Amino acid sequence: MDTNELSKKIEETILAIAKEPKEIRHYHDLANLYGMDSRFDSMITTYEGLLDVNPKDVLALINIGSLWFYKKDYRKAFSYYKKAEEFDPLNYAIFFNMGNVYAELKEFSKSLYYYNRALELKSPVEEIYNSIGRLFSDFKNYVEAENYYKKALSVDKNNLGAIAGLGNTYLSINNYDDALAYYKKVDEFLPNDQHVLNCIANALTSMKRKEEAYEYFEKALNGESENGPYRVYVSYAIARCEFGEIDKAIELYNKAIEIDPEQDKAYVLLGNLYTDLNRIEEAKEQYKKVLKTNYGDALAHVSLGNAYYLENDLEKALVSYRDAIKMEPDNDEYKLVYINALDEYVDRKEN
Repeated sequence: MDTNELSKKIEETILAIAKEPKEIRHYHDLANLYGMDSRFDSMITTYEGLLDVNPKDVLALINIGSLWFYKKDYRKAFSYYKKAEEFDPLNYAIFFNMGNVYAELKEFSKSLYYYNRALELKSPVEEIYNSIGRLFSDFKNYVEAENYYKKALSVDKNNLGAIAGLGNTYLSINNYDDALAYYKKVDEFLPNDQHVLNCIANALTSMKRKEEAYEYFEKALNGESENGPYRVYVSYAIARCEFGEIDKAIELYNKAIEIDPEQDKAYVLLGNLYTDLNRIEEAKEQYKKVLKTNYGDALAHVSLGNAYYLENDLEKALVSYRDAIKMEPDNDEYKLVYINALDEYVDRKEN
């Protein structure tokens, strides 16, 4: 459906709602049309209008929750899922989505509880097994992650989420041979997929197979993706660093920044590279670029603090470390760095 046809359909459906404001299907139709046009706020407004007509419409409640989840407002998403549960307490999708919310909030026990509730109901178990696998992987329990991905494969041997999940799990525990094997299985199903090709290149980099890694990075740069090649350029730059090709790595980081200057990762990694090269002014410039647009980036604060520390400017280093802790007050590593720098600062003052 082209843009003009979609706009016409939207207008017709709005008119249908005006004529039949109690007809629920019109609201669902309109929300779906807005979704096709990526107008997510309009989807929420439409579903809210539906709930004014029928507050017990479970699908609307779930969909609003999912839209807020997409917008990363996890508390609001959960509130809609919880409301949906009141009207349909045996709907596995509600509990599955609640598990996803708590997974994003890094609350392991609650997430696992809701995933298991979903498993107790009639549900596509392989999808839930994969989510539990990702949950365990996020919390670095790779044995259980592997177990759940294999459970998913026992139900569907061609489940791509499980195959890719096993690849990621094996890469995390430095089992590069198995990681590569599983990534290549995914590649059989999704040839020319940029993310898959990038994963293969990363595994080959870890295996020190430079020429093959570079070949796959080049393929990935031209692979199919909805998000563009930013991540590939970053991964490629990291690989070039691994093989000691610093000038090329700097070029690739700058290419990533040129493609998407709003993302922080390339700035921070380029800053870290400059720090390793003792090009401290250039490193600080990169970290400050991040903080100019995203002052809440704790890693950029601590990295800037490290740069000041290397310049022997402990006062500025302490300020940056404190800012990092303000952003992530539960990060013990940042606290330790700050305490060590503070102790050194006090010793200098006393002597």
